[in-house]
Amino acid sequence: MRKIGLLRNAIQEYAWGSTTSIPELLGKPVPAIRPQAELWMGAHPKAPSQVLCDGVWRSLLEVIYNQPEEVLGREIAARFSNKLPFLFKVLAAAKPLSIQAHPNEEQARQGFVRENELGIPLDDPQRSYRDGNHKPEIICALTPFWALNGFRRIEEMLALFDKIQTPSLAEPLDLLRSSPNREGLRTFFRTLMAMSRRQQEQIVKETVAVVERPASSNPVWMWMMTLHYQYPGDIGVLSPILLNLVRLAPGQALFLSAGRLHAYLEGVGIELMANSDNVLRGGLTLKHTDVDELLAILKFTDGEVTILEPDKLSTGEAVYPTKAAEFVLSVVTVDKGDPFVSTCERSVEIIICLEGEAAITDLSDGTTTLVSGGTSIIVPAAVRQYQINGNATFYKAAVPVDKRQ
Repeated sequence: MRKIGLLRNAIQEYAWGSTTSIPELLGKPVPAIRPQAELWMGAHPKAPSQVLCDGVWRSLLEVIYNQPEEVLGREIAARFSNKLPFLFKVLAAAKPLSIQAHPNEEQARQGFVRENELGIPLDDPQRSYRDGNHKPEIICALTPFWALNGFRRIEEMLALFDKIQTPSLAEPLDLLRSSPNREGLRTFFRTLMAMSRRQQEQIVKETVAVVERPASSNPVWMWMMTLHYQYPGDIGVLSPILLNLVRLAPGQALFLSAGRLHAYLEGVGIELMANSDNVLRGGLTLKHTDVDELLAILKFTDGEVTILEPDKLSTGEAVYPTKAAEFVLSVVTVDKGDPFVSTCERSVEIIICLEGEAAITDLSDGTTTLVSGGTSIIVPAAVRQYQINGNATFYKAAVPVDKRQ
């Protein structure tokens, strides 16, 4: 594959998804019959994109398998075993996602092998490890976006619990006060998660009875009540106290490394991650939860959240800085008379147009691809340089060419 190719992408219809956001982006009928949660752009075996090659729609997974160096570039193909190392998504959350974390590379490899040896099918709902890869990720808000990200500073956590005075939590909280450190937090969280469902329901009942009336005055209480209405009695209702509650403005982003407990609560965003579907859940879900495995991969580091703003380049591209080796996210804006010209030192890229209209031209042969809102393309490494003319906004996923594992 040596030319820019249009993509057709799979849509994941999860219960927490929106019936409007993704269909509106794609120009499809609104509302959709079922909630549409994620638009996947990439080559994950679960749902690879289709790419238009020589007039024929083919699986991107198959195309990369047959022509890895043309698509990925020689260096990227060698570094990532002839596989596209990232998965690019549009995420539309009308309801909160589960409380979750992702394993690091070694944990993912071991977990994947272990569940394979146990004979658990890859599509089994009881499975935690669906591949052997880790899953660092970045989420960039397209609309106002609410999220939970990492444990709060312990003193903040205790101050919030002091305002509630939940009798059933008195003893565990005393232990946390006596050890306000990483091990104390680990013990406190493990105690919460190990309680019987009846004990957890009692704690939630006592908590919401206190925060229900003043909920509108405090976003922490508001989100606790929202979670309680959707998952009554679930211990995850306490998560806005335990975790940093963040509201992203459009254009702001969060980076999530392995072992960081988090949840996306509401909003539409662009998500980019290592090419993995490994999720360990801890609450706010009807799906499989493995508390012991979640506790084994979690990092019990407390502290504030870093909100990312993009670094603007002279080319008209703005790049979100992360340490990920598998991906880099950027936003490209073009106006008439002010085109974007790619660098020649580039890797494989997947680009989605969010709004406007533009023409993307391969500068080696003059071939032009017309795009508009909702159109996505792959630019293989074999395309040396390209130019975008028009009036449009794009988000771009690429592999950093100057980083090594």
